[in-house]
Amino acid sequence: MSEAGALPLDNPIAVGTGESPDAAPQLVAGGTEAGGAREWRVSGDWTVLALRERYDEFRQRVAAAVAETPDALWDLRTLGRLDTAGALTLWQGWGRKPPRRLLWLPEHVTLFSQFMQPTAFPKRKRSLGPGLELASLKTLAFARHGIDIVALVGRLLLDFVQMLRHPSLIGWREISANVYRTGAQALPITALVGFLVGLTLSYLISRQLKAYGADIFVINILGLAVLRELGPLLAAIIVAGRSGSAMTAQIGVMRVTQELDALSVMGISHTVRLVAPKVIALSISLPLVAVWTSALMLLGGMAAARAQLGLDPTQFLHTLPSVVEPVNLWLGWAKSILFGGLIALLACHFGLRVKPNTESLGQSVTQSVVTAITLVIVVDAVFAVLFSTVGV
Repeated sequence: MSEAGALPLDNPIAVGTGESPDAAPQLVAGGTEAGGAREWRVSGDWTVLALRERYDEFRQRVAAAVAETPDALWDLRTLGRLDTAGALTLWQGWGRKPPRRLLWLPEHVTLFSQFMQPTAFPKRKRSLGPGLELASLKTLAFARHGIDIVALVGRLLLDFVQMLRHPSLIGWREISANVYRTGAQALPITALVGFLVGLTLSYLISRQLKAYGADIFVINILGLAVLRELGPLLAAIIVAGRSGSAMTAQIGVMRVTQELDALSVMGISHTVRLVAPKVIALSISLPLVAVWTSALMLLGGMAAARAQLGLDPTQFLHTLPSVVEPVNLWLGWAKSILFGGLIALLACHFGLRVKPNTESLGQSVTQSVVTAITLVIVVDAVFAVLFSTVGV
């Protein structure tokens, strides 16, 4: 290729901007080479100040030069100054891809690389159909959650062993505070919901039994259903929506505000400081809340039986222990302990997976509540099948 100074200038394009001539942005067409391709020299200052109000003009000139001589050599070595605005003008004029033949300086590479990144790593098209692709993504997400939960349970068990060896690691204050928040503060809402559910359930049962003259059996049905199934299940669902979401939000906010990173830097285990106190506290408080909820459901059932069947509350309380075996109460308690640990574990799991943004925080809270309620119902169904012959 001939030297730039020796090339004849055909159709020179030199656009001034009111600055000194040597600083004006210029696009100069060089002479013809042996291969027939032309040379385009970019010189002057291609900056925001030099190109002000003339971006479209220079972009169109560069595009016209590319269309006229697509195989031309572009020489950027004589540029005075180049910033992002000037680089973007050239990039758009080139059709958002570098020319086939290009001479530039090393410092130009950084400016143009920010525009070349999207095209340098194109996304590979998936061959799966929309349905299979969605199913595969859901399956992978479920598998990741399962692996993370297993890892969290493993870390929690190891930390439990460590806390038993060193009781000073146990966060008694955190456990007490969580018992208060998840247990004592949940009593009003569980009492209201439990009483109304027991009232409704007893009213519907009483109407059916009254038609067959089996009024007294309302105590059998209501006592067995409430103490064995409905009391623990209803308490777990309310606590999952109330306390589980609060646990996830608390840990998620710590992720957003980088408090979890600070704990890691100080060498404090997340499971010892955050997960273990919540799991222990909810495993303690939920059985007590379940008993409270069951008692209010029975109270509502007695009120409905009194109004619908004229059944005396004293007779209701006297007959209930004889028709409902104590094993049903113990079974309900055992389920409540498992429900409490499961809800707290899932709440902490989704809280620890929160990304440092508010959108992820909202999604994790929703996933925590939905997953906890779903698994509680699934576990309750498993218990019902496994212990179907116990206490009935």
